[in-house]
Amino acid sequence: MIMKIRHIKQLAHEGLWKNNPIFVQVLGICSTLAVTNLVLNTTVMCIALVFTLAFSAMTVSILREFTPRNIRMMVETLIIAFYVIIIDVVLKAYWPTMSESLGPYVGLIITNCIVMGRCEACAISNPPFKAMLDAIFNALGYSFILLIIATIREVLGMGTFLGLGVPFFSGPHWDKWTIMVMPPGAFFILAMIVWGFRSLQMSREDKKK
Repeated sequence: MIMKIRHIKQLAHEGLWKNNPIFVQVLGICSTLAVTNLVLNTTVMCIALVFTLAFSAMTVSILREFTPRNIRMMVETLIIAFYVIIIDVVLKAYWPTMSESLGPYVGLIITNCIVMGRCEACAISNPPFKAMLDAIFNALGYSFILLIIATIREVLGMGTFLGLGVPFFSGPHWDKWTIMVMPPGAFFILAMIVWGFRSLQMSREDKKK
């Protein structure tokens, strides 16, 4: 049990911090720039990504012994697409306004290199439980950065958080930064986040040495 707990902690540390998909690997930037102008949209996308990545990795792991090597990536893409379609259908049925807001970006989860990357790097060679945990922590690490970016962009650009006015930023004395809800604002905030977290990570590693 102690070894298992240690291993889970190691997976969490890798996915959330040491090998974070965004500020270390710089993967999945398309969604970072596309949907992070509103926190609610970003939250829904993050939940969709966690669900897709977790269940895709688990399914790939379960089927790894039965999947011919020469069609492995096609099978993985099919599995990922299956879970993305589930999310897309559920959103269209129960939350059509959100489905319209996100537009094609839910479907683009299929092509997100984080999902395929974790299926190839971990799920294809590890048991289902470990593959699923690895996927969850990587998806949460990705989501954590997306939500930070979305919060900064919505507060500075619209003066709101989850659609509610934020004191000081929603008053007449605050001139809203329109650029924050535009693509250039996403690039700027992403660059600052990557720089900040990498600097912190390097500082902590230097202290350990």
